[in-house]
Amino acid sequence: MKYSKIPEVTIMRLSAYSRVLNEALDRGEKIISSKGIANLTGVSPDQVRKDFAYFGEFGVRGIGYNIVELKYNISKIIGTDRNWRVAIVGLGHLGGSLVSYPGFLTRGFKMVGIFDVKDIGEKYGDLYVEHIDDFEEIAKREKFDLGIIVVPREAAQGVADVMVKSGVKAILNFAPVMLDVPVGVELKNVDLSMFLEMLSYYMSLNN
Repeated sequence: MKYSKIPEVTIMRLSAYSRVLNEALDRGEKIISSKGIANLTGVSPDQVRKDFAYFGEFGVRGIGYNIVELKYNISKIIGTDRNWRVAIVGLGHLGGSLVSYPGFLTRGFKMVGIFDVKDIGEKYGDLYVEHIDDFEEIAKREKFDLGIIVVPREAAQGVADVMVKSGVKAILNFAPVMLDVPVGVELKNVDLSMFLEMLSYYMSLNN
């Protein structure tokens, strides 16, 4: 089932709820309440129930939520019940850390291509660094679903264009620049300096 017109912030909270459920399962818990989820994610129990109400009734009033069932339902909603094939371009300090992060696979994201303009042939886990010029050809074989851009701002649009031309339908951009992609391609920008400025604002309020 596809859900439309769901607030983006709700989808972000579902991801946080999913992490909490994984941790609860690791502790051997079987049932969790909306209050329990709220306490672990920093929102109110009413907000938890409101978020779930977009998608139907998951829990039992007075008892709570079966953790396994709720985790399964959330994974279907946010699409992590399958493996998405990911390619990353840019293997500096941040890009290299992302490639090495083990949490992607457990969340349904499989790194299947890594690209740069240098260190070609260097090995990261089971993958070898390929040249960005070969992205389109390799994409025909690997069928990338999602691309991650971690390159200097002046190179980012060119990389995005190559990804789009190669059939990538979703892009996560870490470069500090706004990118232009066609309708039908999902784009999310992660500007780390913006988050630091937000923290600076809140710290200023307390001083």
